[in-house]
Amino acid sequence: MNILLVGCNGKMGNTINRICSEKDDVKIICGLDISKKEGLPFPVYTKAEDIPSNLEVDAVIDFSHPSGVIQTVSYCKSNLKPLVYCTTGLDKQGNEVLDELAKYVPVFRSANMSLGVNLLIKLCKQAAIFLKDDFDIEIIEKHHNQKIDAPSGTALKIADEINISLHNQMEYIYERHTKREKRNKNEIGIHAIRGGNIVGQHDVIFAGLDETITISHGAFSKDVFAQGALRAASFIKDKPAGMYSMDDMI
Repeated sequence: MNILLVGCNGKMGNTINRICSEKDDVKIICGLDISKKEGLPFPVYTKAEDIPSNLEVDAVIDFSHPSGVIQTVSYCKSNLKPLVYCTTGLDKQGNEVLDELAKYVPVFRSANMSLGVNLLIKLCKQAAIFLKDDFDIEIIEKHHNQKIDAPSGTALKIADEINISLHNQMEYIYERHTKREKRNKNEIGIHAIRGGNIVGQHDVIFAGLDETITISHGAFSKDVFAQGALRAASFIKDKPAGMYSMDDMI
């Protein structure tokens, strides 16, 4: 499987490059980034239009910045290439262009490429249905001090999926220090912690009277996200056009 890696010079790009170098069945055929980097075993382009149109790309994996989504989408649409989009923090326009792209090619999106996190989401949805009347829901996410967006896309995804399972009746609360009132039953508290080199930790707390249930996932290496992205690329490369997610793969 030949991969075009967008954001190849970043931390996740380096991780995917290392993992691919250890595999026989997957290869990064070229990279796309805002700057070139010496020493990589594949060519790196700074503009999508410079990538040769005859390049045999099986799938595009994007771990770059939300600001680059237009360029990535343009390449995939023009060349009819499947896209695994792993970047969080997209604005309304970014989400809309990905939805539009899915009319032409398969697009795989996930706020978190870890299989474990997506299993956590499924468990939280089930727990919320059973516990909704007697338990309060709080989400705490912890990441390294270089992460820009807060709360994390994964924390928001967890909240969204719980909210859907509860018929969209929940309100998200991000800053309790601005509130001087008792907690309402229809709230989901979402809290962000930034520090050190924490790869990613998500704790979903269901707090009731005299008991607390916590469903947690911790990532100890970025490898779990890279492996998930490669699995997703293999999953969608021969699929028809449409929007795909972890729910389709697991």
